[in-house]
Order: sequence, then structure tokens, then C-alpha cells
Amino acid sequence: MSPLRPLSRAVTAVLGVADIVLEPLQNRIGLRRMAYFFLLPNLLIFGIFILFPMLLNFYYGFTTGESILPQNREFVGTQNLAKLLDCQDFRNPNTCNEDRFWRAAGNTVVFVVVEVTLIVVFSLATALALNRKIIGRGFFRSVFFYPVLLSPVVVALIWKWLLQQDGLLNALIVSAGGQRQPFLIDSGWAQFWAIIVGVWAQMGFYTLILLAGLQSIPPDLYEAGEIDGANAWTSFRFITLPMLMPTMFVVLVLSLIRAVQIFDHVFVLTGGGPGTATLYLVQYIYTTAFQSRNYGLAAAASLLLALVLLVLTVTQLRLGRRAEAA
Repeated sequence: MSPLRPLSRAVTAVLGVADIVLEPLQNRIGLRRMAYFFLLPNLLIFGIFILFPMLLNFYYGFTTGESILPQNREFVGTQNLAKLLDCQDFRNPNTCNEDRFWRAAGNTVVFVVVEVTLIVVFSLATALALNRKIIGRGFFRSVFFYPVLLSPVVVALIWKWLLQQDGLLNALIVSAGGQRQPFLIDSGWAQFWAIIVGVWAQMGFYTLILLAGLQSIPPDLYEAGEIDGANAWTSFRFITLPMLMPTMFVVLVLSLIRAVQIFDHVFVLTGGGPGTATLYLVQYIYTTAFQSRNYGLAAAASLLLALVLLVLTVTQLRLGRRAEAA
């Protein structure tokens, strides 16, 4: 008796039950409306866990009070937004009413610019290397993608074990005759490692996207370039980059959104410290809501963050369409 026969019988039985249940429904509502029936569970999950919290957050942004129940909160209009934007000089957080918000905003801008730049550069370089005929190419592709499969919390805990005062990296430095470095308690080092860990954890995902874009470029273009006397740099500049530009914009948009929303690995790695050196906007929203219990101010900050993300995404998409049209 084949070991697959019981499984086949079970599948047949399940399909039979499904047919008995769904056939009357299909006869009643029609074949075309059955699509909405199958979409209904997904729509319910989306509505309950995404759409409803978004609407509730929007309402919280215009109310105040420590109660999390909407009916117990007082409507204050744009008071929360005004408090966040109350600054004499936006370049100096000390002159702002909510200085931690603007310190987090400044840290986020620096983090986004540096991390997105490094991700694009390193991902492109890695994709170009993995697109060549090298020994163990499949193995190296798996190695670069492996960090993406790890939880950000796991990634942060691994790096925290490496970087702490009595961690592996400091042990290697001491064994080589050097002095221990305050990797996680010095503001400069903490900012540096927050970015590096983020690049290390996410680079594999964007590398695969760029690698797929590279493999979609027709080889005939490179052969024609070689006939015309094009060298490696000329082929990269006039063939690879223009053909890869739509994929590059996808990577840019995704990495930008991910960088602006950074929270998990930095929260575990440094906790936003030392001081406010690695305090970013999402962590500010989290601490304001769940530690200070100021849900209205946290919701207003999240609305400003959503607006910034929307503007950046629309701007990038428009630039991408112009580049494709050109």
C-alpha cells in the first residue's frame, strides 16, 4: 500500500466536504461573487488589525488624556501637533517644547541618509559580484540572504554579545594588545553600530532584488557593447545602470521606508542610548505612548511620521517615472 494513499483519501474527503458546503452558496450568490467570499477573511483581518487601528490612531492624535478608551478622552483639536511643532529654532532641539521629538527626528534623518546610502552601495556591489560566474555562487547567495531570515531581536542580541564591554570583539582587541572600546556606551560608537547592524541585517534582501534586476538585462546588450569596444566601466555606466534603474528605485523606496521606521534592533541593542544618541522617531512614539502614557502626543507624532513617509514615497515614485520616461 502506497504511503501517500491515506493522504490522498484525506484530501479527497476534505474537498468533498468543501464542495458540499460551497456549492449551495455558489448557486445562491453566483460564481462571480464567490471571489468576495474568499476575500472576506483577508479583508476582516486587514480591517481589524490595520484599518481600525489607523483610524483609532488618527482620533487619538486630536485628543488628550491618560485613558486608552476613546470615550474617556477629551478632544483638543491640533493641540498635540502644535506642541510638537512649537520650536524657536528647529535646528536646535533645546529651543523646542518637545525637544526629545526633534532629537529623535534629527537622529532619524542621519540614520536614514547614511543607512540607505550604504545599503544601496553595498547591495549593488554584492549583486554585481554574485552575478558573475564565481565558484560557490549559490552558497554565497544563501550566506548573504541568511541574516534576513533572522528576527531583528535575535540579530540585535547577537551583535550586543559581540559589542558589549566584555564581548567577543573587545576580547579580541585586548588579546591583540589594545584597550576595550565603549562600543555601546559612547554616543559616536553607538550611532555607528546601530547603522552597521541595520545594513548587515537587511542588505541580503535588497541584494537579491538587484540580482534579479541584473539577470533580467539581455546579454545581447553586453555583446553589442563589446563589439563596439566598450570596457567594463563603460558597460556598467551605459548598460547596467540605465537598465537597472527601475529596480534601484524599488530598493531605494523600500529601504527608505524601512529606515525611517527603524525600532526593533536599535531598541534591543542600545535602548535609544547613551542619552538620546540612538533615539529614533518610532522609539520616541513607543516611549511616549507606553511609558509616559501620553497617547495623544504619540499619535500626533506618528501622524507626522506617516506624512513624511507619504511625501518621500510619492516624490521617489515621481522621480522614478521621470527617469523611466527619459
